[in-house]
Amino acid sequence: MSNFTEVPTFEGPQCPLPLTHAERIVLGHGSGGRMTHDLIRTVFRAYLGNPYLNAGNDFARLPLPLQGQEVGHLAVSTDTHVISPLFFPGGDIGRLAVCGTVNDISMSGAIPLYLTAGFVLEEGLSLEVLERIVRSMQSAAEEAGVTLVAGDTKVVEKGKGDGVFINTTGIGWIPPDRSPLGGERAQPGDVVLLSGPIGDHGIAVLSARGELGFEAEVQSDVAPLNHLIQALLQAAPHTHVLRDPTRGGLATTLNEIAQQSQVAIRIDEATIPIRPVVRAACEMLGLDPLYIANEGKVVAIVPPGEAEAALAAMRQAPYGAESVRIGYVENQPTGRVILRTILGTHHILDILSGEMLPRIC
Repeated sequence: MSNFTEVPTFEGPQCPLPLTHAERIVLGHGSGGRMTHDLIRTVFRAYLGNPYLNAGNDFARLPLPLQGQEVGHLAVSTDTHVISPLFFPGGDIGRLAVCGTVNDISMSGAIPLYLTAGFVLEEGLSLEVLERIVRSMQSAAEEAGVTLVAGDTKVVEKGKGDGVFINTTGIGWIPPDRSPLGGERAQPGDVVLLSGPIGDHGIAVLSARGELGFEAEVQSDVAPLNHLIQALLQAAPHTHVLRDPTRGGLATTLNEIAQQSQVAIRIDEATIPIRPVVRAACEMLGLDPLYIANEGKVVAIVPPGEAEAALAAMRQAPYGAESVRIGYVENQPTGRVILRTILGTHHILDILSGEMLPRIC
């Protein structure tokens, strides 16, 4: 790889190639795919690794320091939101910040309780815009049933930010009788469920940018999923894995689970719901909807004996009416996701390389 001293900047859409970058950060490091995983492994985990971080989930399951009492565990998660534009069909950076962290906490099986928020504001940001974002956060927090209990604000010079960045941290409570969940717990025979159509968020954000000359009538799916997940866990208390397919999309999320659990996951393309407008936009732009980000969907991997009850509960809950069964878990080939196409052929779905749509969360 050649050395360079300046990082060039480009206007408009960017699609970094999936090359190895060992000297500088590039957009692909924020994709949630292979480059993100490599960065975590070689930098963050190398210096900060511990059993909680090394578990590889979107949350940490932490014991409460109370000896001899069955009081459950804490779930903690943090996320930073840098989406562009700040407002998009179906949502905005404020709703995204609350829902994203509520959902990460919920994937542990926890009941989300509290949030903190840190704001990085750029000089010149309209107070009207900031108030609109904060009102949206409050509305999303009320819908999820969480309380924002601490916050921080910093201001950077004009040109040193991009309007506003928001960091949120969430805290939830995992009841003592709740079975542990995590990406490492999928087992052969398990059934893979999905709570609805994929790709809505990524395409809604892309259309809002107006850079590619198309308008797709699609709303982002950004939503708090904690009520859906609590209903699911009541119906299927031995659920093994919950994961929201955000950056990197459904394909990358399933790859993460397959690698964590050292199993194979087989999915059927014909069963995966994709709205016609999303499919059309992806075909026009040369994108694969299986790798497009979602912000209001959950993948649930449950024992076969609880699959039907889980699916029924999901369909009756808010944001789960279009839930479907999309596949199952096998022993081999370990760490792989296999897609059965509409034509009846099979091919391996790899983890996302590079960055298809930067700044979408």
